[in-house]
Amino acid sequence: MQVKIYDTTLRDGTQAEDFAFSVEDKVRIALKLDDLGIHYIEGGWPGSNPKDVGFFREIANYQLKQARIAAFGATFHPSSTASTDLNLKALLEANTELVTIFGKSWTVHVKDALHTTPERNLQIISESIDFLRQQGKTVFYDAEHFFDGFLDDPEYALATVGSALEAGAECIILCDTNGGSLPSHIQNTLKAVKDAFPGIPFGIHAHNDSELAVANSLIAVEMGAVQVQGTINGIGERCGNANLCSIIANLCLKMGTACLSEDSLRKLRQISRFILEVANVPPDRYQPFVGRSAFTHKGGVHISAVAKNPRTYEHIDPSLVGNSRRFLISDLSGRATIKQKAEEFGLELSKNDPVAMQVLEEIKELENRGFQFEAAEASFELLLNRAMGKSKKYFELVGFRVINQKLSENKEPVAEATIQIRVGGQFEHTAALGKGPVNALDRALRKSLEKFYPELKHVKLSDYKVRVLPGQPGTGATVRVLIESTDGHETWSTVGLSHDIIEASWQALADSYNFKLYKAEKAVAAK
Repeated sequence: MQVKIYDTTLRDGTQAEDFAFSVEDKVRIALKLDDLGIHYIEGGWPGSNPKDVGFFREIANYQLKQARIAAFGATFHPSSTASTDLNLKALLEANTELVTIFGKSWTVHVKDALHTTPERNLQIISESIDFLRQQGKTVFYDAEHFFDGFLDDPEYALATVGSALEAGAECIILCDTNGGSLPSHIQNTLKAVKDAFPGIPFGIHAHNDSELAVANSLIAVEMGAVQVQGTINGIGERCGNANLCSIIANLCLKMGTACLSEDSLRKLRQISRFILEVANVPPDRYQPFVGRSAFTHKGGVHISAVAKNPRTYEHIDPSLVGNSRRFLISDLSGRATIKQKAEEFGLELSKNDPVAMQVLEEIKELENRGFQFEAAEASFELLLNRAMGKSKKYFELVGFRVINQKLSENKEPVAEATIQIRVGGQFEHTAALGKGPVNALDRALRKSLEKFYPELKHVKLSDYKVRVLPGQPGTGATVRVLIESTDGHETWSTVGLSHDIIEASWQALADSYNFKLYKAEKAVAAK
């Protein structure tokens, strides 16, 4: 059985808090979804805002490989008619061959939202679909709140489906709009629908308010659903929609339903990250299948086992969805972990090498003090190089001084950093102003080093985090600083620790620049 994927990231997904896309963003995402192999892309609700109208106008200029664009809207208002309703008119003006409209399945909504009678609602559903069909449109019908409606009044909920089918809807999508249904209720309700309408082409649209949207969608496929609706990364209103990243991976890899090709499946993590980047929203590292931590191992026993056979602690090969395996360094690590990490960095180190034991003991001591290398792999790689005697001293700190001066209550503080470093036999003494003491120190260091290492001009600090560690109370507490840097091609993280936030920041900054210089030298040597 073929299951088709209907993506509503551009419409339902944009109802998520902190998510907004411009017309240009929506076009870029639509092209990516088409390249992935998505069957249907819901572009928006043209009757609700000018931005969606602009999207339908713009996307018409592109020749898509596979995907069909759908315009979304509601059945006509009870006070109107199909031929005079502005919402249906906007759907026609979107100029898509495919239209998806939703109608009411739950008597609570019929009475309290539409303020009409159950009989009139059935007429509205039928006439809305019939009108669109007469205009040459293929119509999908979203039965809104169907599973809640079936609980309250099964006979009426089924009657709404019957009206949509008789009017010519090509597929009936049954919606768990409140996202509160359990898989057992989904299963029992779908059985009743199939008994009432044998051979009905139906789909599922699940929300995630009980964290069951993926499970409910997969249950629906097992019951015969031919279409699954959802969003990339599960973004959507309240707790989100069914996560298509997880649904697609499970369908293709575990349920024998090849909704995407193998090559397309390997793009899954890429498109997950792309959409979050466009929205300027941080990725969820713990997201199944596509998250950075989805195939990441920290415990020494786990790492040792995975090194021998990945199936011991991984349910699929991460490369199938475009992800990769990672081993973390922590106080839980063993020598096998150190060996694995060395291999990642292109360094030869046997499990029983004395260096491995030395690094392991040093890591445990440092982490006992509060360092953490899980998210600071650049600092770990430098530590490993030092232990192996392969590190190079690109610069030496002679000293620095940072002054933070506030001249009046109404003015921002002014920070100035003075730094003295030695590069080879040359001494450099530089000062710089900055927005705060850490920024001033960073500017002064960069100003000194760029004279000797011009490649550092491309390095930017992309994230800066400070964590106050438990132990010493109050303002005398130890802090851990985590810095993420990028040169536009690669991203790396470094860590520093001290009771002095400037010192902790210096350690992370120095590691960041050292790592960039080390990687540049390594790249030249590899040519």
